[in-house]
Amino acid sequence: MTQTVLILGASGRFGRHAATAFDAAGWVVRRFDRRTGDLAAAARGAQVIVNAWNPPYPDWARQVPGLTQQVIGAATQSGATVMIPGNVYMFGEQTPPPWGAGTPHAARNPMGRIRIEMEAAFASAGLRTIVLRAGDFIDTQASGNWFDLVLTKRLAKGVFSYPGDPAIPHAWAYLPDMARAAVQLVGMRADLPAFADIPFPGYTLTGHEMAAALAQVTRGEVELRRMSMLPLRLAGPVWPLGRRLLEMSYLWRRPHWLDSTRFDDLLPEFRATPVETALASALPAGLVKPQVYPDQAVAAGG
Repeated sequence: MTQTVLILGASGRFGRHAATAFDAAGWVVRRFDRRTGDLAAAARGAQVIVNAWNPPYPDWARQVPGLTQQVIGAATQSGATVMIPGNVYMFGEQTPPPWGAGTPHAARNPMGRIRIEMEAAFASAGLRTIVLRAGDFIDTQASGNWFDLVLTKRLAKGVFSYPGDPAIPHAWAYLPDMARAAVQLVGMRADLPAFADIPFPGYTLTGHEMAAALAQVTRGEVELRRMSMLPLRLAGPVWPLGRRLLEMSYLWRRPHWLDSTRFDDLLPEFRATPVETALASALPAGLVKPQVYPDQAVAAGG
């Protein structure tokens, strides 16, 4: 029997890759348009709703609670399982790694609290929910995330800008891999707890390690330079996004990685894309060594 998935935020980072992965797995994919669609009607007959809605950071406090209730309402009426691409914001700066399903949600900052409350709402709603939790995204095209907006923005000039301590580990997720894992986990949803919190291990890389991997796949030299947070501090009073970025900047100071135990138990055959291949696919084609990664050089976006 063909199954149907409704993607919320299908033009966004995770939503775009989720739509591709579910389609490749033979699902009927519905892409929801929030401007014109009726969510309850769109969810009717869907077995899964991918909640990839992610408003701009300054709008989280105003929009996330309402969007959460809309998804809960639609899933309750349709009986669909909700798949959420989770993040690491709810753990908080004071929480030591590794971060896993049993790690307390102890964030005290506003954005962390919003995510805590969002997940708590799903957990208490009685819905079958899967949270696939990941670190920062590596996309296959420029999509306004830390990787393309900051770290590799000046890579054409040989500069790898790093916003924190390059000697500490940082959690990353390659979006095609994360979406592929989401499809596999949804396929076993009947055997998972009603609320399943599953960390996606992805890659754990220091800034130095990422710089070295980029040097393997790019045409030119790669020089790591520390990025100053001073511009964010100066712009914060008049730039709401800058305030939110500064609020979450502790993730570049706090060593962190995700505990792979639960993921490995559930998907023991899952094989991640080699990190060099992922990085090559995330860069503009002109920066990538075609003789090393010919497919990625042709397909790269950015």
